[in-house]
Amino acid sequence: MSLHQPLRRFSWIPVLALLMFSSAAQASLPDFTELVENHGAAVVNISTTQKIKHPKVSRLPHGMPEGIPEGPFGDLFRHFFGEQGPGGHGGGDPGGEHYDAKSLGSGFIISSDGYVMTNHHVIKDATEILVRLSDRRELEATLIGSDERSDVALLKIDADNLPVVKIGDSEKLKVGEWVLAIGTPFGFDHSVTAGIVSAKGRALPRENYVPFIQTDVAINPGNSGGPLFNLDGEVVGVNSQIYSRTGGFMGLSFAIPIDMAMQVVGQLKDSGRVTRGWLGVLIQDVTRELAESFGMDKPRGALVAKVVPDSPAESAGLKVGDIITQFNGKTVIVSSDLPPLVGVTPVGEDVSVEILRNGKVKNLSVELGELSEDEIQLGGGEPKSAKTSRIKITVSDLTPEQRKRLGIREKGVLVNQVLAGPARKAGVRRGDVILMTNNIEVTDTEQFRELVESLPAGKSVPILVQRRGGPVFLALKIDED
Repeated sequence: MSLHQPLRRFSWIPVLALLMFSSAAQASLPDFTELVENHGAAVVNISTTQKIKHPKVSRLPHGMPEGIPEGPFGDLFRHFFGEQGPGGHGGGDPGGEHYDAKSLGSGFIISSDGYVMTNHHVIKDATEILVRLSDRRELEATLIGSDERSDVALLKIDADNLPVVKIGDSEKLKVGEWVLAIGTPFGFDHSVTAGIVSAKGRALPRENYVPFIQTDVAINPGNSGGPLFNLDGEVVGVNSQIYSRTGGFMGLSFAIPIDMAMQVVGQLKDSGRVTRGWLGVLIQDVTRELAESFGMDKPRGALVAKVVPDSPAESAGLKVGDIITQFNGKTVIVSSDLPPLVGVTPVGEDVSVEILRNGKVKNLSVELGELSEDEIQLGGGEPKSAKTSRIKITVSDLTPEQRKRLGIREKGVLVNQVLAGPARKAGVRRGDVILMTNNIEVTDTEQFRELVESLPAGKSVPILVQRRGGPVFLALKIDED
């Protein structure tokens, strides 16, 4: 037998396998052509003009203005709408103090009589808003309302019989599902990109009230405010933010769930403003160590680190150290689940809150207030000499001035020094104020020493400290002798 014969017979097998794999792969990949043909006309280009004061700050590398922190959180989640700087489009004031900046973004038509949804940051501070339709018409838009917290804005153009998108249900969206975006990246009208849903319910820094949809769809400057479609041609999200170290797409894009966006739009249409429910607590995640210290079998829920005075939470009987496990019948798995649930609940509505307190389940009824724009500001204390032992820290009583500055009434001791030991391992820092130890309020240094001496060895216990960022629970564990 010739050596060529088996080679000829065998060489067809991988070729056939490759052809079969290629055919199967092509059959399994989605075809977006019909979706784009049927729904692309409802996507619009939005251009705005803002009167911008000439910046007087110096620039760091990559065009970052001074004051923006370095690292991943400094360049995380850029709001991107392609603003032109001095020397760009438009003219300036005669005195040269201002210039007209041009911005580009996207949007989509939600009603045939001319209502258009986009992002708040696309039209922020705009003196003129132009909407360009798929048939090349350009119409000046009126701003009906805009909400910075959700990054949603509602516009109105004077036109009838317009193509509209089909609104979907973002609750039914599944991780791994194919999605498609249509927008105007870098000014290129009606660009189409596709990918999958990477995650749901993402909480981003300073964006607590939006459970973002994370995708790997290529989103770039100009895509902001455009629709995110599912394979049924339904809008399931509003493209809003990206993670980027360069200003361009890096595989992490975030969209506002359409369910939340439509709730916001409804309020903007009715009253021009948005109201949100307010509970009045500061919360944090339950870590594995904290779960052990609270006697839980696994981490879950939102740990209450502070109850705001005269808040709905205080009126309902919520206490520091409570762990919220359900809100209005919905399970709270991580702390970031809670703010969106509270925010979308109507003001004045009575809701049930399930908590875990001292290892026991308890149900409370809370009448929600209205969330205001005010933010809680907490300052730091100043060191003063005093000592305690066993956990290797130095503490002191707070002066009346320090209590007033920190907003602390009649409890807590100030941490002046942290040495190598249990407190440092737990994350206690110099300048912290220890408010509770093992679920007991700390009143002064003498009582705190007694509490520390009575702590069990070899077991994690919760301690509540207040620092510049607000109150936070830590898990303290004293090693066994």
